Amino acid sequence: MKDDATDETVGTTADGTTADGTPGPATAGRDAPGTGHGRRAAPLGRRAFAGRLLAAGAATASLGPVAAATAAASPASAAPVTRPARTAAAGGTVRHLTMYAEKLSDGQLGYGLEAGKATVPGPLIELTEGDTLHIEFHNTLDVAASLHVHGMDYEITSDGTAMTGSDVEPGGTRTYTWRTHAPGRRADGTWRAGSAGYWHYHDHVVGTEHGSGGIKAGLYGPVIVRREGDVLPDKTYTVVFNDMTINNLSPGPDLEATVGDRIEFVQITHGEYFHTFHLHGHRWADNRTGMLTGPDDPSPVVDDKTVGPGDSFGFQVIAGEGVGAGAWMYHCHVQSHADMGMVGHFLVKKADGTIPGQQAKKG
Repeated sequence: MKDDATDETVGTTADGTTADGTPGPATAGRDAPGTGHGRRAAPLGRRAFAGRLLAAGAATASLGPVAAATAAASPASAAPVTRPARTAAAGGTVRHLTMYAEKLSDGQLGYGLEAGKATVPGPLIELTEGDTLHIEFHNTLDVAASLHVHGMDYEITSDGTAMTGSDVEPGGTRTYTWRTHAPGRRADGTWRAGSAGYWHYHDHVVGTEHGSGGIKAGLYGPVIVRREGDVLPDKTYTVVFNDMTINNLSPGPDLEATVGDRIEFVQITHGEYFHTFHLHGHRWADNRTGMLTGPDDPSPVVDDKTVGPGDSFGFQVIAGEGVGAGAWMYHCHVQSHADMGMVGHFLVKKADGTIPGQQAKKG
């Protein structure tokens, strides 16, 4: 996705490259046939899953690990971050991208930025407050489909629902326009919140007039709207609780990092159930960015969050900070849901690529 004036890419595919092929953040999910990313493991029993090591890879990509300092005094200590955090630039640009709704080889449905490259979840879309995004949407399915977004400003013609006539017939094309804004004071003196946050998009048509079939089949994806000055991650992962699956997989994908990486999680929930997202060994602030602004920030620090259908939130962590490398679990903390496969691993490696107690990943 490119800025008209600056050629800045803002859409990222699930293999971690942007629409023009440059490295970018990753979403962990199912790739289109033949891409070789986000491979799904063969079904595993609970005993086998508990002992699995680095198999069942996920769609991962890196913008480069954060440099590590000297070796930590304790094996459980993460190397300190030694470079200044990158931050988001000012918004206010008009951007364009092309999006496709496609059927995957396994019968599921996905969104993609290029024809034949749809994924589950769909590609990460990143904007900054003040940006406007025009999406040329192509429906390659044999049923009507759409693109509906949460958290953006849009006219009723970009609602992406059958009820408003803003869906797209098979083989059709439509342009959806999403706008964002910075926070500010209204004319009546009240405060208007900005668009910044962790949001998401999904179909609202396939299966029913509310898109229940499309969402279940994989038509969903993440949106991040940043505020000027927000800290940028080294890598972004999308984790979608969709009924009793994670990214339509069971068990969920493995998410890879190196100790010291700044990792961003975008968590989205769809389906019929409430869940509790939990990440082992890492914590975040329960606020817009997932980070504390300073020692007096009153935001609670948590390591789990209860979520329901339509919810989305996000946060950043320093991989292995204070705890070191390891195969750290993430899962739904409703115990029966975890027992049914709603669990994956956050694989935090040492600088040499190894994880304590695990075999080194081959080739």
